[in-house]
Amino acid sequence: MKSLWNDKDAKKYGKSLLAKRVYTSRLLGANPNLVLHGGGNTSVKIKKKDFYGISKEYLYVKGSGCDLATINEADFSACDMQDLLSLSLMEDLSDTNMVSQSRASMLDPNSLTPSIEAIVHAVIPSKYVDHTHADSILSLTNCPNGRKNISDLFGDSVIVVPYVMPGFDLAKEVKKQIQKSKLNKVEGMILMNHGIFTFDDDHRSSYEKMIRLVSRAERFIKKKIAKKKLPVSKLQGISPNDLSQLRKVVSEWRGHPVLASLDNDIKSTEFACLKNIKSISTRGPLTPDHVIRTKRTPAIIGSNIVDSIDKYVDDYTKYFNRHASSNLTMLDPAPRWAILPNKGVVYFGKNDKEISIIRDIVRHTIKTIKQTVLAFGSWKALSASKLFDIEYWELEQAKLKSKDTHGLPHEGKVAIVTGSAAGIGFACAESLSNDGATVIGLDLNPDIISQMNKIKGNGVIVNLTNEAKIKSVIDDIVRSYGGIDILVSNAGIFTAGAYIDKMDQSNWEKSMAVNLTSHQMLLKHSIPFLKEGLNSSIVLVGSRNVMAPGAGASSYSCAKAGLTQLCRVAALELAPHGVRCNIIHPDAVFDTKLWTPEALSRSAERYGLTIDEYKTRNLMKTEIKSADVGNMVSVMSGNVFGKTTGSQISLDGGNDRVI
Repeated sequence: MKSLWNDKDAKKYGKSLLAKRVYTSRLLGANPNLVLHGGGNTSVKIKKKDFYGISKEYLYVKGSGCDLATINEADFSACDMQDLLSLSLMEDLSDTNMVSQSRASMLDPNSLTPSIEAIVHAVIPSKYVDHTHADSILSLTNCPNGRKNISDLFGDSVIVVPYVMPGFDLAKEVKKQIQKSKLNKVEGMILMNHGIFTFDDDHRSSYEKMIRLVSRAERFIKKKIAKKKLPVSKLQGISPNDLSQLRKVVSEWRGHPVLASLDNDIKSTEFACLKNIKSISTRGPLTPDHVIRTKRTPAIIGSNIVDSIDKYVDDYTKYFNRHASSNLTMLDPAPRWAILPNKGVVYFGKNDKEISIIRDIVRHTIKTIKQTVLAFGSWKALSASKLFDIEYWELEQAKLKSKDTHGLPHEGKVAIVTGSAAGIGFACAESLSNDGATVIGLDLNPDIISQMNKIKGNGVIVNLTNEAKIKSVIDDIVRSYGGIDILVSNAGIFTAGAYIDKMDQSNWEKSMAVNLTSHQMLLKHSIPFLKEGLNSSIVLVGSRNVMAPGAGASSYSCAKAGLTQLCRVAALELAPHGVRCNIIHPDAVFDTKLWTPEALSRSAERYGLTIDEYKTRNLMKTEIKSADVGNMVSVMSGNVFGKTTGSQISLDGGNDRVI
């Protein structure tokens, strides 16, 4: 591991103690082998006058939940050092009281809640304190001879602290170890099964001690491993259908839809192909903090997917009952990740962010487990009882609950929207995304990629009249997200302008191919996954022309009429599987690329109306916008329409011909 220290960069941050603290904190956060997703913490002790002008020493410690990679000065909470040291003298202190008293000691009561390890930082007398969960250090400690590994490598240059529950108990133990040590002769402090601390009165020295100690651990492990390899089995494939079924049963146990992301990169598949994968992967997480994100163990998926998850749930329930006190309520028993032996690793999360966090943690876990087994013969995590204490620790639970997103009707759902590079399709995609769905937009227009990026969706360029490409895209979507819950089939073209006896045959054929057959092929290849979806919904985008056609638009109107009939048949076929199929008929949606200012002006002039009058040429005298269609489609895809199928919904402000 190399030091990222750079003199020019360091000067840019400024000369204040807190500015220096920010700089080296970010250096630590920049290396995922040291900390991940809010892990680790740093502090600096600064003398400052309080509100009354009295000079005091304050501990500026990382605010709970902040990310070291992006931390700013405002993310540090200043606590009165004397108050924290007084707390360390107490014989007993509950978690709730520890947090409330730490907050009561703050210089600014509006600051973030201090790290749960604030008292630990306070009892270490150095000005700067750094704490990480370095992978290599955990590799040294998480095995049967962990204590010996530390001794062999570091000798007396580090203080060794046995595993203690984070917070007040850890502060008491660290204080005891500090008091009997000669700090001028040690470089750092290693917490068994937890991580490493370094400290110094100079910010650079504290940071570089961290890099130096972790690098020594990395070299030690590399030498132990040499050219050893673990025995593996042959890699097999996984079908999208199996992944869809897996996602469905996990979602049901979790209590709401989740995404399921298959990881089949080289390192993940090598891990899944280890011959002793079931034993090696179910001993516990890399560090206790991770149990909040990943649960204690992954699910192991056998030949029967449902039975495998049911067994995981049963084992988790026994784990809870074995360790829980009467005042605890069991969390959902669904796994956060799963191993498909000889196939790959799957992560489950409510959204892309949760999936990303779990993936990062698991990848580091996989790497560390493999190197620990190779170097030291075995992997040994904390006991189930100690991990349970962390998983059900009131402070950690409060931290997660504060970040939960509530009230998004489509959170965890996977939505496909075709023809979504612009106009109505984009509005549908945007509305579904705003309502929590993970949206994949399909379009022939290359703009689909940048357009979906705007709404944090994913764009795919595809010709929807090519059946082979439709099937390939659908399979790829399921491999990436685990299934399909919402399908908005919107892609279409307008082929008006020709009477039947004057029409070029290609006009008719092109309209049928795009406006009808492409939808049928999309349904054909999506339905198997929609049947495994969560409250699955199909919304087809039709047209007012179905009920009130105009002369010269037979190719368009007939295709949309066929699409409406397709919707009705699909509703009949899919209702037994709990899949709804409805169609929306918009009219006079003028805020699309099709309606240029010139086209609007010509049409309004033809009717002897102003542009505004033309836009509101309906019974309610209201303008219909793309967003109105998008919002309606999102509602139709959710619980409000949960008992409606085979219906045709007009969105036109009231059309007398239709009515």
